[in-house]
Amino acid sequence: MVNNQKISGLIGLATKAGKIVAGTEACLQEIEKKSIKLIILATDAAERTKRIFREKCKDSNIEIYEGLTIQELSNSIGRANKAIVGIKDKGFAQAINKIINGGEMIE
Repeated sequence: MVNNQKISGLIGLATKAGKIVAGTEACLQEIEKKSIKLIILATDAAERTKRIFREKCKDSNIEIYEGLTIQELSNSIGRANKAIVGIKDKGFAQAINKIINGGEMIE
């Protein structure tokens, strides 16, 4: 079982450090610039949004995590109604991946 509280905490830290982008358009722009290391997609995001990001991330070889709701994700970053967050920092992305994968560090 993935510890979503720890993931939310790391997303909050990344937000304070200025290492995230939030929202569909901002994330799409950063994916094009190849500055996103990990995408956090809300489980209750619109199906169209999920499809777009799954395709973009597959094409760009970016990991996606779908385990938080819009409410949980929005609370983590302190902004309302955000269904998608992009992590721009490799260290934060690796730490979140470590939690998702049960303690294994992903390079």
